[in-house]
Amino acid sequence: MPQSAAGQEGATGRQAMNMLVFSRAPIAIEIVYDLVCPWCFIGTRRLTRAMRRRPEVSFNLQWRPFLLNPDMPRAGMIRTDYVVRKFGTEDRARRLYASIAEIGRGEGISFRFDRIRTTPSSVDAHRLVRFAAELGRAEIVADALFTAHFTEGRDIGALTELLAIAQQVGLPVEAARDLLESDEGIEHVHGDNLRAHRLGINGAPCFIMGRRHAIAGAQEPEVLECLLNIATLDLGED
Repeated sequence: MPQSAAGQEGATGRQAMNMLVFSRAPIAIEIVYDLVCPWCFIGTRRLTRAMRRRPEVSFNLQWRPFLLNPDMPRAGMIRTDYVVRKFGTEDRARRLYASIAEIGRGEGISFRFDRIRTTPSSVDAHRLVRFAAELGRAEIVADALFTAHFTEGRDIGALTELLAIAQQVGLPVEAARDLLESDEGIEHVHGDNLRAHRLGINGAPCFIMGRRHAIAGAQEPEVLECLLNIATLDLGED
């Protein structure tokens, strides 16, 4: 039997109300990343842009370490040695970095690979992000660490630099010092890295949305937004 006009309006109102309720539920997004990965810097900036296009939706971001260089010494490695070992020649690396820098400009990132003198271990930087997450400041700290490494050439494996960044973004510096001077949280970094591999994640970045959908690589914001839309619709089915 056809619905009356009043019935149709009521159904439309209920649908709108349901969509409003669903839009208020936070979407869980796991960001599988490494702080020494330029594509992760680009990818997280693009994710942020995609999320800003959905102001009616709230998000719960979880930062999950992925170690590109799990065997990196805690003191890091001289950059030129690392580049040659990873890419074969410095010339090949320069060509690749020039391409990344061009893409980065579109995201407001001024990559300065020439300033980097040390390729650091990222374990302690990941620990600082985890510490910041407990204070609701993980996104700010991660972006500050990316910026420090890739645009300023700072050694984000060094305690002095990490504490300077902590102070820069308003974290409690002495609490951060106590953490970084201990071994607290190291097992969590390696545990998340192992978890990523067990999930079949072989590189970074990777974004897992709504605990159901994963997408790898520094995708365009439009692609990420499509996945956000799918994750939003899933909320209505739960």
